Amino acid sequence: MDPVEDLLVRQDGVIARRQVLACGHPPAYGARRLRRREWAAVLATWPAALSGWSAVRAHEGPGRRRFDDSDPIEVVVRHGRRPPRLDGVRTRESRRFDESTQLHLHPPRQRYDDAVIELADRAADQLSAIAVLADACGGRRTTAARLRTRLDGMSRLRRRSFLARVLDDVADGTCSVLEHGYLTLVERAHGLPRGHRQVSATDSAGRPLLRDVVYRDARSTWSQIVELDGRLHHGSARDRDRDLERDLDAALDGADTIRIGYGQVFRRGCSTADKVGRLLQVRGWQGAPVPCAACGRHRQGSDRPG
Repeated sequence: MDPVEDLLVRQDGVIARRQVLACGHPPAYGARRLRRREWAAVLATWPAALSGWSAVRAHEGPGRRRFDDSDPIEVVVRHGRRPPRLDGVRTRESRRFDESTQLHLHPPRQRYDDAVIELADRAADQLSAIAVLADACGGRRTTAARLRTRLDGMSRLRRRSFLARVLDDVADGTCSVLEHGYLTLVERAHGLPRGHRQVSATDSAGRPLLRDVVYRDARSTWSQIVELDGRLHHGSARDRDRDLERDLDAALDGADTIRIGYGQVFRRGCSTADKVGRLLQVRGWQGAPVPCAACGRHRQGSDRPG
C-alpha cells in the first residue's frame, strides 16, 4: 500500500503536508488530495460551500503556505439544515448562505471578502483580527473599501465597530498589524503629528519604493522617516541589506530613518511615543507627546516598591 494511503487509513482520512512530502510525493500530490477532500466535503453536505480558512485557501491557491492542510475542511450550509457529521469536516449554518457563496466555482466556496470578515470577527484576539484584514489587503486580493462595503451589509458581528475602524485605518495606509499598532498605540494615542503613510519614493538606482511613515511640516523644512520592521518581512540577510540601502538613500536626500519593531510598539508603546516625539522636536516639531491611559498605569507600576 502507498504510505500516504496507509496514513490516511490510520488518521481517519487526514494527513499533513509534511507527511506527504516525507513519503516522497511532490507538493502537487498533496494539493490534489486536499482538493479532493474539499470536493468530498461539499458534495456530502450539498448544497454547501467551503467557508472560513478553507474558502480563503481555495481563493488564494496553493502558492501561499499559511494554512495547515491537516485542519478540518470548513463548510457552510443554509440556516436550518442539519447535514450529516463527517470526520475531518466542520460544518456551520448561515442565514446569508445564498448571498455570501459562489456555488459556480470549483469547488464552491464562500466569497473571499465574506470569509475574511467572518474570520476577523471570530479571531482569538484583536491583533489576530487585524492580521486577517491586513494580510488580505496586502495580498492584493481585495481592498479595505471592498471589505468595508461588505461589512456594512453583514449582521451578527461581535466586532463590527472595531473591524470598521481597522478597515478605515487600512484604507488610510496601514498595511500590517505592526503599522496599525504604531498608528493607534504610538502615534494617535500620544498626540504625535499625523504621519504620511506609504509614501512613494525612489532609491539611488531610480527604482520605486514606499516609505512606511514620513513626518514632515507643511513647508517640508524637516522630515523624519519611520520604517516598521515586521518579523515576517525583514528576516533574511537580503531583506536587511535592502533596508540598510534604503536608509542610506534616504540620508542622501536629507531625511533621517529610524526602524521600529513589534516590541517597541506592543510592549513599550508609551516609551516609544515619548522617544519619537522628542526626536521630532529635534527635527523641528513644535508640539509635544501627551500621555495616554496606559502611560499612567506604567508609571504607577514603576513606582511600586520592588
